[in-house]
Amino acid sequence: MDSFDTLIDIIARLRSPDGCPWDREQTHSSIKGNMLEESYEALEAIDKGDMAKLCEELGDLLMQIALHAQMASEDGDFVIDDVIRGINDKLVHRHPHVFGGAEAKDAREVITTWEAMKREEGKGSIIAGIPKEMPALAYSQAIQRRVARVGFDWEDIEGVIEKLAEEVAELRTATEHRQRVQEFGDLLFTLANTARKLDIELEAALRGANERFYRRFSYMEEVCQERGIQLADLSLAEMDALWEEAKRRIAD
Repeated sequence: MDSFDTLIDIIARLRSPDGCPWDREQTHSSIKGNMLEESYEALEAIDKGDMAKLCEELGDLLMQIALHAQMASEDGDFVIDDVIRGINDKLVHRHPHVFGGAEAKDAREVITTWEAMKREEGKGSIIAGIPKEMPALAYSQAIQRRVARVGFDWEDIEGVIEKLAEEVAELRTATEHRQRVQEFGDLLFTLANTARKLDIELEAALRGANERFYRRFSYMEEVCQERGIQLADLSLAEMDALWEEAKRRIAD
C-alpha cells in the first residue's frame, strides 16, 4: 500500500464503471475547490508544526493530483506519466548547476538563472504565471517576490517602512470613497511588501492573527457564560478588560 502505482490503480478503479458513483461524476471543475481546500489544510498543518497531519494532508493533495490525471487520461489529454515526466524535465533543465556544468554561488544566483530560463522557454512576463485566483494578499506578495528576483526592489526595509507611512498618510487624507478604496489597496500592497522584506509569509501571519483572535474571543464568551452575564451587555471598557484577561490567559 506504499506504492505510487497502487494509488493510481485505486483512483482508476474508483472512476471505473463498477467503481464509486460519486467519483465517476466528478470533473476537473467540480473538484477544483477540493484541491484548494486540501492545500489550505496542508498549510495549516505546517503552521502548527503538526508533521503527522502534514503527512496526511500531503496524501490528500497527492490524491487530487492523481484524480485529475485519471480524468485527463480518460479524455485522452494526458496521463500521470506525462505529469511526472514534465516536472522531472523542468527540474533538471532549470538546475544546470546540479545536473549540468554550470555553477551557482548562492540562492539568489539560482533564482536569477531560473527566471532567465523561463524567459528563454517563452513564458512571457515573469508575473504572468502567477494565478490571479490566489487570495489577493498572497497574490500581492507573490508578484512582489517575483519582480524582486530581477532587481525591482527596495534596497532595504527602511524604504518600505517609509512607503508604508506615506500610504497611511494618503489614506487619512482621502475624502472620497473611491479614493479611500484605492489608497487602502495601496496600503495593503505595501504591507505585503513589508512582510516580504521581513521574510514573513503574509498569509501565514494573518492566519495566525485570525487564530489568536478566535481563541481569545472564544475565551471571553466562555467567561461570560461561566459568570452568568451577556457579552453584549458589557460596556466597551469592560470588554477591553476582558480582552486583556484573554490575552494573558491564552498563549500565542
